[in-house]
Amino acid sequence: MAYQTIRQEYLQIPVVTRSYTTACVLTTAAVQLELITPFQLYFNPDLILRNYQVWRLITNFLFFGPVGFNFLFNMIFLYRYCRMLEEGSFRGRTADFVFMFLFGGFLMTIFGTFVNLVFLGQAFTIMLVYIWSRRNPSVRMNFFGLLNFQAPFLPWVLMGFSLLLGNSIIVDLLGIAVGHVYYFLEDVFPNQPGGSRWLRTPSVLKMLFDAPEEDANYNPLPEDRPGGFAWGEGQRLGG
Repeated sequence: MAYQTIRQEYLQIPVVTRSYTTACVLTTAAVQLELITPFQLYFNPDLILRNYQVWRLITNFLFFGPVGFNFLFNMIFLYRYCRMLEEGSFRGRTADFVFMFLFGGFLMTIFGTFVNLVFLGQAFTIMLVYIWSRRNPSVRMNFFGLLNFQAPFLPWVLMGFSLLLGNSIIVDLLGIAVGHVYYFLEDVFPNQPGGSRWLRTPSVLKMLFDAPEEDANYNPLPEDRPGGFAWGEGQRLGG
């Protein structure tokens, strides 16, 4: 019974959020069990280009360090804001959500080359938080019961928290920068005078992830309509 409940709850998680968080947890579990090592996962342009270890383009987004406070903190924020985006502004637009993942990952990979970051998962989480916060500016936030602020300040609060913990803020700044580029190109620039939409989801992603739109002019055959054929309607026995 408990297994069925857990399975049902798990399957109710939106597909992109479910896939990404599951991949992150499984990757961390594999490292903890010493099935793989972080040295096989980290971002290294030389190994990617010269040794064709192309999996590093993906795996560096999946590892958040050993199980501990930092890992749990990142997983909570990743799951929460990824899901809220997918069920909110990207509801019914799975292909657009996947394209946002690809666009953000592409920019971070390029920028990561210049700032020497070997794991980009935390920056990716900050990007998701930033995009959600800009699309929900009126939401009031509470951080550990200490601070009350509007949603757009959340990425900066997280950056300050990282600074207090002694972590590098380069990761947070990268996530904020990439998140802002996406937000500007998707939400701001198209609504400006003379602006246009630069980010367009490829049709192949729409074919893979979005259900085909129904033709408004389609007139179904009687057997395709609800109720089927009207077999002997309007007659009652003895009437």
